[in-house]
Amino acid sequence: MQYQEDSVNLHSSKSDANTDMSVKNKQDATNNSQRKNDSSRSLIVVKIGGSTFGSDDTTVADLVKLQKQGFQPVVVHGGGKVVSDWLKKQGIRPKFIRGLRVTDQNTLDVVVGVLTGVVNKTLVGEIVLRGGKAVGLSGVDGGILQADAENPELGFVGTIKKVDVSALLDILDGGNIPVLAPVAIKQGRGDDPIQLLNINADIAAGEVAAALKADRLIMLTDVPGVLDSSRRVIKRLTQKQAKGLVESNIVAGGMVPKIESCIKALEEVKETFIVDGRKPHILLECFEKEAGNSFNNGTRVG
Repeated sequence: MQYQEDSVNLHSSKSDANTDMSVKNKQDATNNSQRKNDSSRSLIVVKIGGSTFGSDDTTVADLVKLQKQGFQPVVVHGGGKVVSDWLKKQGIRPKFIRGLRVTDQNTLDVVVGVLTGVVNKTLVGEIVLRGGKAVGLSGVDGGILQADAENPELGFVGTIKKVDVSALLDILDGGNIPVLAPVAIKQGRGDDPIQLLNINADIAAGEVAAALKADRLIMLTDVPGVLDSSRRVIKRLTQKQAKGLVESNIVAGGMVPKIESCIKALEEVKETFIVDGRKPHILLECFEKEAGNSFNNGTRVG
């Protein structure tokens, strides 16, 4: 009888815990919504690709300047070139499908180590060295990026199912720039084995921008912008036109996830840009004029 009573009490305790957790989750969601919608935040999400880095790169200096001007940047970084270099050192040949890296377990180990370690900490260090404040983390930390692996052809590449921006908002509230490496945790139950997933940085940036309801998403790349069939830069694309370029295969490779990311972000984000990150101070130029047809240094999507 004592066992039965204890079982009832235990069941009641679990129910109470579940109720408390449900209430806490609702309170957290409400608080996050209020923080995201704070019009004074000037939230911007900047996607940085490793291919844009160089001795003359001004991106980090621009980020620090924007932070000191009162903007709140959130950085999502890639590092595909660095990852590919490390894979070659391990005798692994990189392979891509529609701009996405095919990721087996050996490749995943390199991706996680290089992106969350070498690339992330180097970028954070650069920001701090130039007088900014930054905190590096990955999409696993705080459960920021939760995903499933849905395409067997790609292996351990995640499709994002949930974005929890609580940790990012906490970092911003502390006066720091969050620097996010695009690695996610696979969704599952508490007793499931942990599985990390590789996330395309462009896609991660769009999802994070939408979840934060950011003012702007700026994608830095190593080309002048989105090119038409004549290889000329398209200065402005509507969402419909952007989808058409992808569906008609006028754009291909790494530009596909960039455009798809902008389309996703525009569900919640005011403005999205794809610009040449190799151009000095291009990031600052995105703020020199009100966004519109006057923007001539890349492509505005939306």
